[in-house]
Amino acid sequence: MHTGKKVRLRAIREEDLDTIVRIWMDNSLLASDKIPYPLDLEEVREYLKKILSDGNGYIFAVETLADHSMIGTINVSGINWHHRYAYVGISLDSELHNRGCGTDAMEILLRFIFEEMNLNKVKLEVFEFNPGRSRCMKNAASAMKGGCAKKSSAKVDTTMCS
Repeated sequence: MHTGKKVRLRAIREEDLDTIVRIWMDNSLLASDKIPYPLDLEEVREYLKKILSDGNGYIFAVETLADHSMIGTINVSGINWHHRYAYVGISLDSELHNRGCGTDAMEILLRFIFEEMNLNKVKLEVFEFNPGRSRCMKNAASAMKGGCAKKSSAKVDTTMCS
């Protein structure tokens, strides 16, 4: 278990699945993520199994320290061990946006990636209408004294931190 100031990252449990379905099916998330939709409970279960079984990523539940409620997921995927980079993603309950939980979770994940996985770079792809994810990544990288570069196309921003 990896702990920050407001949240901890832990393994996903069976009882988290209903919450994950609700969070992932939030309209703002559907429009800005690679999650195939709409998903039902069984499809979420299969999607998580696929992520965890390919050996090329990790997905964690994000849980608050205050009341131990599961508020979202955060992941590292697309790991390229040769070039030492990976992609990250975060999905939090929309009612908890702009409260620092995402930044705290991302700081924990970045520490895990840079210190335990020994990677050198992370990438986050976000749609231009979802600046919150980019801001979350930049805040977390700044807290860790890392740097971020931004590359934009018409619809997708890629923020890379090292």
